[in-house]
Amino acid sequence: MPIVKPTCLRDLKFRVNIVDVVGRVATLKRAGSRFKGLCPFHNEKTPSFTVDPDKGFYKCFGCGKAGDIISFVRETEGLDFTEAIETLGRRYNVAIEYEEGSGPTREERSLRQELFAIHEIAADHFHQVFKIADTKNTTGEWMREYWKNKRRFTPELAEEFKIGAVAPDGSALFSRLHKERFSEDAFRRCGLFFINENAPVNLHSVKSRFRGRLMIPIRDHQGRVVAFTARQTDLTPQDDPAREAKYVNSPETPIFTKGHLLFNLDRARTAVGPDAPFVLVEGQLDALRCWSVGLKTAIAPQGTAITESQLTLLRRYHPQVECLFDGDSAGQNAALRYLPLALKAGLETRFLALAGDEKIDPDDLFRERGIAAYAELKRHAQSAMTFACRSHLPDPAAASAEQKHATARALFDIILATDSEITRAEYLNEIASRLRIPINALSRDFEAYRAQAQTRASYTAQPETPSSDLDPVLLPHNVTNEYQLLLICLNYEYLGEPIARLLPHHWIDTTHTAGKLLNTVLSHFEQNDWPGRDHLDGIVEDDEQRALATTLSTITLNNDNPIRIANTTLIDIRNRALEPELRKIELALSTLQANSEVDAISLIKQRTDIQRQLRQPFGLPAVD
Repeated sequence: MPIVKPTCLRDLKFRVNIVDVVGRVATLKRAGSRFKGLCPFHNEKTPSFTVDPDKGFYKCFGCGKAGDIISFVRETEGLDFTEAIETLGRRYNVAIEYEEGSGPTREERSLRQELFAIHEIAADHFHQVFKIADTKNTTGEWMREYWKNKRRFTPELAEEFKIGAVAPDGSALFSRLHKERFSEDAFRRCGLFFINENAPVNLHSVKSRFRGRLMIPIRDHQGRVVAFTARQTDLTPQDDPAREAKYVNSPETPIFTKGHLLFNLDRARTAVGPDAPFVLVEGQLDALRCWSVGLKTAIAPQGTAITESQLTLLRRYHPQVECLFDGDSAGQNAALRYLPLALKAGLETRFLALAGDEKIDPDDLFRERGIAAYAELKRHAQSAMTFACRSHLPDPAAASAEQKHATARALFDIILATDSEITRAEYLNEIASRLRIPINALSRDFEAYRAQAQTRASYTAQPETPSSDLDPVLLPHNVTNEYQLLLICLNYEYLGEPIARLLPHHWIDTTHTAGKLLNTVLSHFEQNDWPGRDHLDGIVEDDEQRALATTLSTITLNNDNPIRIANTTLIDIRNRALEPELRKIELALSTLQANSEVDAISLIKQRTDIQRQLRQPFGLPAVD
């Protein structure tokens, strides 16, 4: 391990202003000789985070986090001590000196540093393929035409965001990276290649994950390339295993977790201000379109539903978000799923809309009308509860008492996400006004619903007891289905890959540590890069997962029929995921009379499909 000279360490702390370091992550305001802001380490609404530039020290009086520039970079960027020092040195042009004989060699470079370097080289390689014009580079010429004529974006935007391209065979990237002598582990875990577990890492055994696609670099909030989104084109070869998928994202890696990043946040966070909130759109091309017309605060999730972690990250930089999702049913449903998460994160949300309920496609809208469309959208923006009311019950005047009751209960779930009684009272008044219900009656119903919700929460907080034949002495008191599947995957590793193929990732409850770790474990099984139970500590993403991994490593199971246990648990997870969706569809159908625009046939098909899934056998095939 390289050892930094103490004199160099003192020089670094003297030369680097802690306000500059913290200001990359949190918005600070001067308060006398110090600076204050919202804490980047926990969710808060009143600033309790203080930075003292004279002492080079930060302290949060809410969560207790404190330290200097090095500990701040370690905490916020997930680096070890030496990595944090080296990062600060590069960022602020301070030469790092090591004790004699202890400087880092290429072999000692951390995996994370290798992965960051690989992705920067890959982004540059893809961009060069995209932009260089010569007779040998037909891929670049085709992609530039596609970008300009099919997507209708400018060459300048492609240059600004380093848009790239990959040829149909995709082999050139590995050849370039191989010259840099990265470790075999880095090649296996960077997510850019398919490599069989027991095969050597060479040109003959490595296959590119992305072939014949337009490449969009994904950057973390610091601007480092950590992954890619690849858009299918006519050049995507037929033997590509993901040929039918329009968009393919990099798998999760030690430097990339989809639910923790937002596309374009690295740029948008510097553009937000009092009259310029974040604009949340559905897709990366929507965000690029917004940027191209001058709307610089647009951000997008990474091809998945918005997560609480992403919204907490947004809250560090600005408390307001304008939601601009597509006007189709999928976009509206995504917006309704987003709303309670936003309330929980302490974000104030408005929903952008056009006059007369005109449907919105952000890409088409800004391409046709330019930045002027944004002003029109803001004029007709709806508050969070107005949007929710109109989505659930567009015509309250024609609704029955039963429909109003069902709608109110659906809205109560949203209101419960906020811990502010003032906000709840405002929302209840707004619901009463829109649904034409006496506020006293609505408030009584809400209090009854809240009491029921607290009872349900108390019940579900009791030990979840999935039907289990595992030794109860070995299990913690709060075992969940995800915890049980983790034990099965770790003790019967031959079941890991079939479970990963069978279980949709969005069915996993990632609100607790076992679910997050299971998601990571199954991703590695799915990508054929499972490192083995003994190396579980190497793939965990935080201290909570590391503690759980340590506990799991001490539990050894010996069961005659692990497949039966796995199947019972898988069925429990399936039912938990699908039954609430079925209830939502039933609610939507119950309000159909008051909403003639709803596609009844589509809803009925969805209901039939879910009912069919719930009836079908689900699980791993039995082994005789």
